[in-house]
Amino acid sequence: MATGFFVLLDDIAAIMDDVAVMSKVAAKKTAGILGDDLAVNAEKASGFASSRELPVLWAISKGSLLNKIIILPIAFLLSAFLPVAIIVILVLGGLFLAYEGAEKIYEFIFPHSHKESEGITEDSFTEEEILEMEKGKIKSAIITDFILSVEIVIIALGTVIEEPLMQQIVVTSIIALIATIGVYGIVALIVRMDEAGYKLIKFSKKEKSISKFIGNILVKALPLVIKSLTVVGTIALLLVAGGIFVHYIPFFHHLSAKINIPSIIKEFVVGFILGIIVLGIVNLFKKLFTKR
Repeated sequence: MATGFFVLLDDIAAIMDDVAVMSKVAAKKTAGILGDDLAVNAEKASGFASSRELPVLWAISKGSLLNKIIILPIAFLLSAFLPVAIIVILVLGGLFLAYEGAEKIYEFIFPHSHKESEGITEDSFTEEEILEMEKGKIKSAIITDFILSVEIVIIALGTVIEEPLMQQIVVTSIIALIATIGVYGIVALIVRMDEAGYKLIKFSKKEKSISKFIGNILVKALPLVIKSLTVVGTIALLLVAGGIFVHYIPFFHHLSAKINIPSIIKEFVVGFILGIIVLGIVNLFKKLFTKR
């Protein structure tokens, strides 16, 4: 009896080791989207009145968690009864990621005129108007999070698609939880950087002091941090997309094996080329529909 119990414990420990290893692999695969998720949400959570930033972020976080609760069971059902659908969704998700990355690079090279978004401040609007605009921005952020959550879950599931269903559930759920708590925890720190900076500046009455120096750095660093996250996220999007194409599309897999250059370059190039193709097709359809 005791021997059987210890054997059971040993099996559980072995499974947990496997889960830890697979979770690490899945985290690496989803890192690109998590970086983009972080950049997008940091941008969407900024621009509010200081007192409303954290409540708004909490509302978006709850929406993100609900997104995962909806997506995960559907993904597991597909994995159990129609596993080929996971690969199809993975490739389609890769095309979307490649398109997003290529679009960001295209807009950087050929910038379009965008309407400047005004910050939602207490001085500019009434309390009712602020709450109404907050609802709109929260809804938009949750919809964007849903798309990114689908990609995160499917890519995480794709890394363990050959494993038993229970391990798929555990690993993918861990990644989904990290994607929610980790990303929004970091976003909360980022959007409060300037507020922490202002408090440090006010804290010191001296013209030149360490707290005032650090405060000024934090205030000036916020837009730079968001911009740098956007750049890193764009590169990561193309790398993740290219990795999906190279591993799951036989043509690119065989072509990649013949070319003797680092895999990171191959994946970026494949992701970028397919992203440009998808971008061209999307822009063509946009022009056709706008002319009608």
